[in-house]
Amino acid sequence: MKFTASRLSEGNKVFPTEIILEENSIEIKSPGLFSGDSKYLNYEDITSIEVDSPMIGFSTLRLFLTGNKIEVHGFSKSDIKQIRQIIDEARSKRRR
Repeated sequence: MKFTASRLSEGNKVFPTEIILEENSIEIKSPGLFSGDSKYLNYEDITSIEVDSPMIGFSTLRLFLTGNKIEVHGFSKSDIKQIRQIIDEARSKRRR
């Protein structure tokens, strides 16, 4: 499943960030003009999830891994809720 940040949000005007949820991992793509950045995260490596959803504006998702924090901004509240639900379900399946 693929989610794309809004172009109206800060930092996503030309090349919006994308979150791609796969069966075993998450890919976070931050495209750029001549280069981009892609991060692949396994669900079991995620230690916690934090969501910042203001009354007005776009939500921020923070994924905490052992020793690292990945933050993405510019997604709607409904997208963030769905992303978090999918990640939580995948993490709980992996723990069984």
